Amino acid sequence: MRSASISRKTAETDVAVSIGLDGTGQARIATGIGFLDHMLELFARHGLFDLEIKVEGDLHVDQHHSAEDCGIALGQAFAKALGDKRGIARYADAHLPMDETLSRVCVDISGRPFLVFRTAFRVEKIGQFDTELVREWFQAFAMNAGITLHVETFYGDNAHHIAESLFKGLARALRKAVTVDPREEGRVPSTKGTL
Repeated sequence: MRSASISRKTAETDVAVSIGLDGTGQARIATGIGFLDHMLELFARHGLFDLEIKVEGDLHVDQHHSAEDCGIALGQAFAKALGDKRGIARYADAHLPMDETLSRVCVDISGRPFLVFRTAFRVEKIGQFDTELVREWFQAFAMNAGITLHVETFYGDNAHHIAESLFKGLARALRKAVTVDPREEGRVPSTKGTL
């Protein structure tokens, strides 16, 4: 099973992440941010990733450091679990409807981190969660996972539905992208021979 664990400690946060890419979607998430916990549980379930995340952060300041550092550590664990990327599908996308919302998430497990994020929220908060932290989390994850990630919401009104469509879309796209294609015969999916 492709899996990895990462621990990351700073003056602002203490983060521990374990991920199994070939799992069943089991999740134990405790970031201290209820809405982020919910999104990461969805991410695990729809990606079929076994995921454990524990974050202790400076929530007395705000949620920014905890959300961002969670994305950093999960991205690092994801990259480590993939190893040399031999045999993976590499590219994938998902269109994800969530009631009135429709989003698209496209990934390339390229080793060249990049984020295009074309999603806007009409409100600043979902409960106590700052909606701007959705982009911050995606940025942190993409840069540290080493993936090219394009995220776009075509339409939607409810901020919870928009965020949920993005996390579920990312999970579904990554689930396909990390799938081992037997026709690759263990080759790295690149004409360069490396990712």
